[in-house]
Amino acid sequence: QFASSLNFRGFQFAQAMIFAVEEINNSTDLLPGISLGYKMYDTCGSVARSVRAALALANGNEAVSAPSEEQCTKPAQVQAIIGEASHFATCACLSDKTKYPSFLRTIPSDYYQSRALAQLVKHFGWTWVGAIRTNDDYGNNGMATFTETAQQLGICLEYSVPFFRTDSPDKIRKIIDIIKASTSKVIVAFLSYLDMDVLKHEMSKHNMTGYQWVGSEGWIFDSQTAETDRHHILDGAIGLSIPKAHVSGMREFILNVKPLNSSGHEIFTEFWETLFSCKFKQSESSTGNERECTGHEDLTGVQNGFTDMSLMPIFNNVYKGVYAVAHALHSILGCNKTCQYKVQLDPLTINFKTKEGDEVYFNQNGEPPAKYEIINWQPKENGFVDFVTVGLYDASLPADKHLKLQNNSLVWAQNSKQVKCAEGEISNTTDSVTCVRCQPEFWSNERRDACVKKEAEFLSYEEIMGVLLTATSLFGTCMTVGVAVIFFRHRKSPIVRANNSELSFLLLFSLTLCFLCSLTFIGRPSDWSCMLRHTAFGITFVLCISCVLGKTMVVLMAFRATLPGSNVMKWFGPVQQRLSVLAFTLIQVVICILWLSISPPFPFKNFKQFKDKIILECALGSALGFWAVLGYIGLLAILCFILAFLARKLPDNFNEAKFITFSMLIFCAVWITFIPAYVSSPGKFSVAVEIFAILASSFGLLICTFIPKCYIVLLKPEQNTKKNMMGRLSSRNLHIFTYTY
Repeated sequence: QFASSLNFRGFQFAQAMIFAVEEINNSTDLLPGISLGYKMYDTCGSVARSVRAALALANGNEAVSAPSEEQCTKPAQVQAIIGEASHFATCACLSDKTKYPSFLRTIPSDYYQSRALAQLVKHFGWTWVGAIRTNDDYGNNGMATFTETAQQLGICLEYSVPFFRTDSPDKIRKIIDIIKASTSKVIVAFLSYLDMDVLKHEMSKHNMTGYQWVGSEGWIFDSQTAETDRHHILDGAIGLSIPKAHVSGMREFILNVKPLNSSGHEIFTEFWETLFSCKFKQSESSTGNERECTGHEDLTGVQNGFTDMSLMPIFNNVYKGVYAVAHALHSILGCNKTCQYKVQLDPLTINFKTKEGDEVYFNQNGEPPAKYEIINWQPKENGFVDFVTVGLYDASLPADKHLKLQNNSLVWAQNSKQVKCAEGEISNTTDSVTCVRCQPEFWSNERRDACVKKEAEFLSYEEIMGVLLTATSLFGTCMTVGVAVIFFRHRKSPIVRANNSELSFLLLFSLTLCFLCSLTFIGRPSDWSCMLRHTAFGITFVLCISCVLGKTMVVLMAFRATLPGSNVMKWFGPVQQRLSVLAFTLIQVVICILWLSISPPFPFKNFKQFKDKIILECALGSALGFWAVLGYIGLLAILCFILAFLARKLPDNFNEAKFITFSMLIFCAVWITFIPAYVSSPGKFSVAVEIFAILASSFGLLICTFIPKCYIVLLKPEQNTKKNMMGRLSSRNLHIFTYTY
């Protein structure tokens, strides 16, 4: 088997250009008495060679030979260059006349195609799509415009990935994994046909069928791409195509290759051998294993890339490009009467009709009007694909009439008559061409033909997490009540009376409320529960910290006030302690009242966090109010910790300050870790985190402050004496400490 580098498509384009030149030269109306010449260069698929040839032609450095091998008497002066791809170069970047002032094209810019694709996607109700683009100017610029327009139309892109046919296997595998992991079933592909062939081949290895493809003209009407789609990856694809065209005589001219042989073209041998898979005897590469060419093989019945005329719209673009040059020259020569070679062509003056009646003109960017056919890939029983025109897009019409579709003839992915819908959308009517978005409280079923009510999620008493948190809260409440009973029964003992027993009972009462307030966070949120849970938590915790702060200040002042004649303790007596607790708590009450008055918490249905669930939660109302409540609690806790830390080594056998230090250390650690955990936890877990923080800090206060005292009261009664508690204190300290009872 031999391989050839001959590109049938490039050969067809060359034939189309020759056809137009010969038709013009035989015309008596266009450029009468003047013959157009041409010279063709093989770029071999190299951008560098293309640029080199174009610059050489533009600079007049190429020697031009007449058929008789006589040198022309005038230097080469090329008036126009039909670029290798100017007949299908669609990149919007080429519209920049400051960079490309002399570039014209006979195919619309991708600026219009990208917007048309976005409107097509919107028309079918696809609001959740994926996107793949060729990683070059064509794909990147085209997809950028599509993305911008899609966002304006309310279309969301789940992913947008670049792809090139020479990418490494690992990179291609990552792209395949992204597609497989996605939830969107619609893929917008802004690819060249070469890239689509590679991507399609990779997807077939993974049996990735059932996706609804929306394609750019770069691959959507390519017959070879369709013929090689044996795994039906692209069945039902829909996209934009250059409008069908017919140029009388062109097909026959392209297929008539006999003149190549008679005129002695060297390319004939290679072309003929490639076309019929044979070898001429004189061919140097002949191995003797191939069928011998006679030169008289019949082209009738041959089906390959050369006989495929599906690219006739592109051939027509080549044809129109040559005619545009001819009409410009005709206009110049007609005005000047004499042959003026050094002239500048003005593209805005070109306006003509082809023999088929197509009007050709260019706008200020050197582009034709944007018109596209919308085609649909409809598989046939014999395995081939029909490119069925199902609509039109014309950018020259008013905005509301750009898109026109024939909805009754569409076929979708997997040969379905129903449009492929994304999650959260349904199509419940046969032959429906649009997906209907479910209401926010509903979600699509697995078959995408009905909307079902979303499950409402909140932290309830019936689930395991709710039961455990409720049980823990009630256990903490019972434990606090038990400590209060013990303290009440031994209320006259020295260890209970020490440091103001009233504050101890008030602290136990507030801890009971703290444990109970965590229950308001469990259950379906309501107006009252949302307002109660945060305010009750804020006020009860400030009451707790205020009591601890009062006890800490008394201990610190009692042991520091040792100077003779000092009367500092008169400012820290029982009355002052009660007033300080009241004042600290009232500040939090005022903050909560302002929060509830200005913007209180309220029940909220969160549809965004989970696509198939409704999260019932309490919105904060004013975030400033919430963080003010937390911030005030934190401020008092830090102040209490600092004072307790300073008093931790005071000389007594039972120094309450060191236990308060431990409790505040636990409290601060819990709430510092709470903030990031609360912010990052989804749904009901954020509520569970808040409850856990309340319970953990409450248990920390209860255990560190009261359990050591209960241990002495119940198990070490011999230590529950005034003498034992005073230990190493001086008489002065003893008097002050007794004053705090």
